[in-house]
Amino acid sequence: MLEATNLSHKFENWLYQDLNLHAKAGESIALLGVSGSGKSSLLNNLSTMLKPLQGQVRLLQHSDIYALPNKTLLALRRHDIGIIFQAHYLFRGFNALENLQVASILTNQPIDPALLETLGIAHTLKQQIGELSGGQQQRLSIARVLTKKPKIIFADEPTGNLDSTTALAVMAVLQAYICGQQGVLILATHDQRIAQDCTRTYLLENQTLRLL
Repeated sequence: MLEATNLSHKFENWLYQDLNLHAKAGESIALLGVSGSGKSSLLNNLSTMLKPLQGQVRLLQHSDIYALPNKTLLALRRHDIGIIFQAHYLFRGFNALENLQVASILTNQPIDPALLETLGIAHTLKQQIGELSGGQQQRLSIARVLTKKPKIIFADEPTGNLDSTTALAVMAVLQAYICGQQGVLILATHDQRIAQDCTRTYLLENQTLRLL
């Protein structure tokens, strides 16, 4: 479902060069590395958000996502890709339910009440975004992504604002989704406990990607 070949990227200095990565349906991949190692940039390369300076990314049936017409790329982002950012990018003028409805309307997918109960945010639906805690906003952003029913999820520190117990519970939800939908999860994290539950874990260090 995903294959990256010879990826290289830099800003002032090289973050990584000639990286190769693949993921099949039902797999979850964890990317470990210190801050500044390039984990977020790599996620952006893989998720259509940032064209790599070198290399190709294959997603689903598309052999080179950065050669796609804009219309096709937008459709891929809307229906097939889910991105969980470090910043939540929730609509602050909307309440929690209205934020979920945006994803539901755009992708013609229903909101799952059981998912909201599992994430512990069912009682927050009428609250404005500014009234939610950081952890509640994080879980709402994850629920919004899962409402889309994406085939591939890219997650940048998806549990960064959560306590350890809630973090493990949220990861269980994501892993269950990937297993049930036969999707793919690629996540960047500093948390070894989160990484060890993934199918494979890689360390991004010294411009290279090493399987742990």
